[in-house]
Amino acid sequence: MKGFLIAWKDFKVRATDKRGFTMMLIMPIILTMILGAALKDIVGGDEGFPQTSVGLYVAKKNHMAELLKRDVLEKTKFITVKSVDSEEKLEKMVKAGDLEVGISIPAEWSTNLEEAVLFTNQDKQIKAAVVESIITSFTDRVQMVSTASQVVMGDLAAAQAVSTSEENRGEVSENVIRALTDSGEEDVEISHQSIGAKSVSSKQYYAAAMLAMFLLFNVTLGAKSMIQERHTETLARLNSTPTSIYSILFGKFLGTLYFAFIQFFLFYTATSVLFNVNWGENKGQVIATGFAYSVAVAGLSMLLAGFITQEKTADMISGIGIQILAIIGGSMLPIYAFPEGFNIISAFTPNNWALTTFLDIMSGVGWSELLLPFFVLGVIGFVSLLIGAWRLRGRYV
Repeated sequence: MKGFLIAWKDFKVRATDKRGFTMMLIMPIILTMILGAALKDIVGGDEGFPQTSVGLYVAKKNHMAELLKRDVLEKTKFITVKSVDSEEKLEKMVKAGDLEVGISIPAEWSTNLEEAVLFTNQDKQIKAAVVESIITSFTDRVQMVSTASQVVMGDLAAAQAVSTSEENRGEVSENVIRALTDSGEEDVEISHQSIGAKSVSSKQYYAAAMLAMFLLFNVTLGAKSMIQERHTETLARLNSTPTSIYSILFGKFLGTLYFAFIQFFLFYTATSVLFNVNWGENKGQVIATGFAYSVAVAGLSMLLAGFITQEKTADMISGIGIQILAIIGGSMLPIYAFPEGFNIISAFTPNNWALTTFLDIMSGVGWSELLLPFFVLGVIGFVSLLIGAWRLRGRYV
């Protein structure tokens, strides 16, 4: 019971700090809107993958290049195709920013399907990668159809024909090739940052990213509060009362948990109501993730308090350490914009687990897909609490 009273006291102290409350709620909302708008081309807009202007140069007119343009590129919703009459002009237009991605098709492309040349600027690498994957998919499909056609027609030729009519054989051959070709002709759809059925917009991404980053500041706030009360001997006086050290430490943990969860809930409500951020259809999943992340943050605050003794150290961690975690965890730029090795590193950051879980919920997933992140965040929180409480207990007993 006393632990809950201590937690409520800590919560009221932080909630009545106008400057701190503004920084913890208003700033993440402002940054969400700024980054969501400024980096819309990187993450994608509310309609999915952003529109991409593609220039196409064909060195020698051929059937396969025409198929690529007509049946693939022009049928892809987010691609606008413009034909260019020379590779030099194509390169200049890309450099000038008139085109975002340029494709140069070699003269003998229809016979050997050698690699097409792609042109793009440094800030359009993601769009170029998507276009490259579309071309690769097309060439793989063509090779598959060609190989399958040769195998099937070889078997037909070797088999005893029902009719020896060349006309019938020609008709069978044409039907086989058409069926194989039609089986691969489907509109290209891109779904990113999602293991569910829906894509995630830039506004949604940065709402989750800013929430994950700013809740991390509660780690240093909680630890700093413990250090301040230690230096003013508030904790020592509290420990001299009948209140047990375990109640005190649990109360400090709960105080950070309360504030972090209320901060999450206010941010979630504000972005949903004021800015129409869609956090997903299942509100229960969002709230459960917010609570699990708040547990992790509160536990880490106790762990940090158990290993540092100076407020300056907490301030340094708040100013530098949190920013590093934010970058590695994907709160500043989408994690898929970094080298592949970053995915492994980011898995060790709690904010990345929270961020990716929120994104999965936005894209539409079931509860079963959320069990692992809930478990990881819970383990981070409780293990950190146990280690931090063990360290802090030794200073007062």
